[in-house]
Amino acid sequence: MKMKTVLIILGIFITVFALVQVYTLISRSRIESYPFKVIKTFKDIEIRNYEATLFSSVTLPTNEFKKASSQGFSILAGYIFGGNKTNEKIAMTSPVSMSLEDSMTMMFMVPKKFSKENLPKPNQSEIKFHEEPAKTVAAIIFGGWANSKKIETYKNKLKASLNTLGISYTNHFYFLGYNPPFDIFNRKNEIIVELDKGYQN
Repeated sequence: MKMKTVLIILGIFITVFALVQVYTLISRSRIESYPFKVIKTFKDIEIRNYEATLFSSVTLPTNEFKKASSQGFSILAGYIFGGNKTNEKIAMTSPVSMSLEDSMTMMFMVPKKFSKENLPKPNQSEIKFHEEPAKTVAAIIFGGWANSKKIETYKNKLKASLNTLGISYTNHFYFLGYNPPFDIFNRKNEIIVELDKGYQN
């Protein structure tokens, strides 16, 4: 009898888990994303052109990925979930972006229907809005859950590939995360770096 109960509970858990993953996958396909075009593909990396895009951002006084991502996400998610002067909810976008610097900046893309002028004012003064200019970047993709070690590994792989190809790049590296924490399958992360202005397609 106990074994039957355990199997029933296990079956319910697996069903709920599967439904959550399917719902997440469907929801993610509807999320507005940072627009770009792939202009060249190599063995391990892509070269992309990104459009000029408005972001909300918060800068954290740390370069520890886990700490910065947790604090930054909490602040920006609070804003879009209604932590603003009009209590307005703003749609989540993808990916979440983080600059890979001594002071890490987390950024959420602002949905296209908003401009700086009509965005609700944040309750937290450390939230800023800025437009990322159009830019050409190189990107490398990796799966699973991101951490500082993985980010450093793929950052170095990206640099090695660009050095081998003779493509000049800046020191502006970013981590892009595409999944919420409860996603188990098909997790996607990227490291991108801005290329020098003189890069020719």
